[in-house]
Amino acid sequence: MKTIQGQFVDIENRKIFSAEVSILDGKIASVKEKNHTIQNYILPGFVDAHIHIESSMLVPSEFARLAVLHGTVGTISDPHEIANVLGKDGVYYMIENGKQVPLKFHFGAPSCVPATTFETAGAIIDSEDIKELLSSPDINYLAEMMNYPGVLFDHDEVLKKIAWAKHFDKPVDGHAPGLRGKDAEKYISAGISTDHECFTYDEANEKLALGMKILIREGSAAKNFEALIDLLPEHYENMMFCSDDKHPDDLILGHINQLCARAVAKGIDVFKVLKSACINPVKHYNMNVGLLQNGDTADFIVVEDLIDFKVLQTYIDGELVAENGKSFIKSVPFDKPNNFNVTPKSISDFKVEATSEKVRVIEALDGELITNEIHAEAILKDGNLISNVENDILKMAVVNRYQDVKPSIAFIKNFGLKKGAIASSVAHDCHNIVVVGTSDEEICNAVNLIIENKGGVCAVNGNLKKNLALPVAGIMSAENGWEAGKNYQEIDVMAKELGCTLRAPFMTLSFMALLVIPDLKLSDKGLFSGNKFEFVDLQL
Repeated sequence: MKTIQGQFVDIENRKIFSAEVSILDGKIASVKEKNHTIQNYILPGFVDAHIHIESSMLVPSEFARLAVLHGTVGTISDPHEIANVLGKDGVYYMIENGKQVPLKFHFGAPSCVPATTFETAGAIIDSEDIKELLSSPDINYLAEMMNYPGVLFDHDEVLKKIAWAKHFDKPVDGHAPGLRGKDAEKYISAGISTDHECFTYDEANEKLALGMKILIREGSAAKNFEALIDLLPEHYENMMFCSDDKHPDDLILGHINQLCARAVAKGIDVFKVLKSACINPVKHYNMNVGLLQNGDTADFIVVEDLIDFKVLQTYIDGELVAENGKSFIKSVPFDKPNNFNVTPKSISDFKVEATSEKVRVIEALDGELITNEIHAEAILKDGNLISNVENDILKMAVVNRYQDVKPSIAFIKNFGLKKGAIASSVAHDCHNIVVVGTSDEEICNAVNLIIENKGGVCAVNGNLKKNLALPVAGIMSAENGWEAGKNYQEIDVMAKELGCTLRAPFMTLSFMALLVIPDLKLSDKGLFSGNKFEFVDLQL
């Protein structure tokens, strides 16, 4: 019998009292009031209600080693990214790797692989595959239904996937940025229960009124906390916290604990905050995560206070997995499956012959997944379109990683590079290579560095190169989380030294190929308008 003393935070009954928690065989044996002077607080562990583990650039076992430092005991994890590269095999890879460590990963069946027909992915997951995945006890839900047009227009494959989730009595996650009115009503009535893509108060409020649960997302690029947090005091029963995408350097600093601290700092009732952070995901997804009730698995944390939520200890299944900034989860060996079938490119592959003096330009917005379409004067050299560095209209390319075809080209504003180029094979959803640069030469060099490593993120400037190799499916590192975070941070610093003004250059870059988020994006097949849902011409 193991005992822990502290101030017990009873979230459901809204009270705090001096207590002793007894643990036997990994479960809560009892919680008893007891007089003592210990002022640390005992509460259920934090849960990230929607995250792509792959976006941390770490395999699940390495992600766990960092996450437990911040009191995270479980995640709702959509393996959509690796599924777009490796299909069902990628999903099973994540599950098996996650089982090697104590953190409680709850994986979903990716609903949209590929996310659209307008880009090239490495695999397809159809409704029969969804049936197979959802029949497994290791799959807990149908992951975000990005194809909301498919729901609205009653596409047979889309409806079959949702029907299988209902058959197996598993929740369906949503993904419908900006969807309002009758369209939102139809989408939700199809059985879709959550949305993490709301970027305005009014949109989230409308979806809450329609019975949807809303996730407040604060990731490395997409940050909706400030837009949505004022809804929590009234709607805390139907809200949760998530990161969606969390790069390794950010994960070293904090996780859901940071969002709790920010919410409390705004004067929001701590019990309502903790209900959203600890309780709601467990109940909505029927997670095998304990909530400090007698007989529950002993998954809980000890924090210094209920203001900053500094985590002193994290317990999972009654075992101490982290204490005072030290993780006790050990690294485990893992395979490095990949799917990189492209050969090095030449500078000429990135040249575009000018047919007009004006071009469409993607306007990237710092901290947002959405983009705007703007028009700008083209810069020509020897009859070809080139980057306009002075006016921050830079050439961008997406290179198909699965086969040798000519790269697609666009122009983008707000990256701010004055020299060099940055590139990444973490490019939602299909994880082709995405690159932004000041010249065709620099763009080509960056792309070839990614190809050489069969995946990675890099910054280049002449002979100066910094790179984080991502050999696991071209999107995850073979290093431990601390090393990956350190290397990634160095590349991030270099990108900013090259002139980039974005807070998270590579996270923003990764979303510039995400066609399901409006408006203007670039896939390996061409420039795409999310508002029109069709390809558009680069030159006007």
